Amino acid sequence: MKNRKILYVSSEVVPYLPENEISSMSFEIPKMVNKQGGQIRIFMPKYGNINERRHQLHEVIRLSGLNLVVNDLDMPLIIKVASIPKERIQVYFIDNEEYFNRKATFKDSSDKLFDDNDERCIFFTKGVLETIKRLNWSPDIIHVHGWMSALLPIYLKEIFKNEPIFQKSKIVTSLYANEFEKNLNKDMINKVLFDEIDQKNISDLKDPTYENLMRIAVDYSDAIIIGSENVSSKTIEYLKSYKNPILDFQPKDSFSESYTEFYNNLFD
Repeated sequence: MKNRKILYVSSEVVPYLPENEISSMSFEIPKMVNKQGGQIRIFMPKYGNINERRHQLHEVIRLSGLNLVVNDLDMPLIIKVASIPKERIQVYFIDNEEYFNRKATFKDSSDKLFDDNDERCIFFTKGVLETIKRLNWSPDIIHVHGWMSALLPIYLKEIFKNEPIFQKSKIVTSLYANEFEKNLNKDMINKVLFDEIDQKNISDLKDPTYENLMRIAVDYSDAIIIGSENVSSKTIEYLKSYKNPILDFQPKDSFSESYTEFYNNLFD
């Protein structure tokens, strides 16, 4: 993987959020590639429960200041950055006071999904892609983790498809166990349609469940990795018609060789 540029886009990353399957692999995979001489960037949302002082986050003024339109509203984009201690890996944080300045990640104090999680998802997706453009950093691979990142494949290939910086980028999506129950906001499909994505490509969002959101990610990915042992049977069934490469689940303590080979085979 020497000199390969790999962008990791994740809902959660350790050490900034508690360890779980997604946050752990969103750190372990970049760490592996970094040790092999790859060039790594990680993007995640700057949730309000991330301690900025402890993790030494600071705003990148030259990248901030852009307004992103979400459902006909201009929302200011703030970019912050930190380095993972001892790993020499930079993590970029997508921030906006309206969407992320709350002391929780996805749910309120009543354990109910935030009603604007759909807009947070759209904002995060657009924020990542616009920031990569401003960095003028062309990734060979974009590896997506978690539902907050699930719209990135379709936005890249529909909205940003003519951007020279992404012309050679391959999208890999890791699929995990069901990350949330119930649905996101029922108006999510209309908010994505506002960005002029063809309705036939997002018809699954009429019922914005976790599985339907991930189906859209699958449809626009160049390769899939099974990130959990217990991915839902419906998702596994859906993958039977998938024509691109799929890597089966690999345990955390022995994934390195399989992932490296899988990445390299994308360029054969």
